[in-house]
Amino acid sequence: MSFPIFQVDAFTHIPYRGNPAAVVVLDKMQPDEWLQKVAAEMNLSETAFVAPNIDPFKRVWQLRWFTPKAEVELCGHATLATAQVMFSEGFAKPQETIRFDTLSNELQASKDSGGWIELNFPTSKIQTTDPNPELMSALGIENSNLHKAVFDQDFDYIVELADEKAVKKLQPDFAALSKLDCRAITVTAKADENSEGNPDFVSRVFVPRLGINEDPVTGSAHCYLSDLWAKKLGKSEFRAHQISERGGTLKVKLLGDRTSIAGRAVIILKGKLLK
Repeated sequence: MSFPIFQVDAFTHIPYRGNPAAVVVLDKMQPDEWLQKVAAEMNLSETAFVAPNIDPFKRVWQLRWFTPKAEVELCGHATLATAQVMFSEGFAKPQETIRFDTLSNELQASKDSGGWIELNFPTSKIQTTDPNPELMSALGIENSNLHKAVFDQDFDYIVELADEKAVKKLQPDFAALSKLDCRAITVTAKADENSEGNPDFVSRVFVPRLGINEDPVTGSAHCYLSDLWAKKLGKSEFRAHQISERGGTLKVKLLGDRTSIAGRAVIILKGKLLK
């Protein structure tokens, strides 16, 4: 048994930046235990597994995402990485809209002439929530505007800070963050006027509960940041920058109950998974 495997840097066109993901192309979806072992072996924030749909008459691909510790319901950068592999390696035609069957229902990916791949995800609406002293203490900040993005089985905290500088200088206590009853913590602020790439807003995302202290670039977080910043800036299209050490750039468009997220990606490794 062997399968093609790739490592892809997503939300960047520059190798060794953006968010790396592994992509495994299967002939059919494999057992959960094996998928989890492969993801742990790859030891990246996410490994994506893509396989033809069970129904051969439907041009839809099964897509699942695993961290080294658990399966997740939605992963933007690993979806982008998967689409890049499928377009560049001939699994999809250049003008095709790829359809993925996932735990977040059907997702789609298409590629424009400039090499940007546009993904279409469900919008995660935000809601304000009560102060959380443990969260603020773990982030090392005073009280800030706090929101939640609620999913079927979990939620993310969104912490709004005063400016980009405040986001950059955070030094979280990851052990304390990992004890919080949430999936992830996203901190965000309006971008400075002289910010690189002229984004509208910036963010950082921490996911220590799933074994990822800081995620380099998080597509799924922008499914609720689109809702937050649409309300604050009074528009629906944004350029966003995630200011992790590796960094990444996204084009984000709020489409009501859907959010379009576009990015570029580069394959840096190809091989065969032998076991």
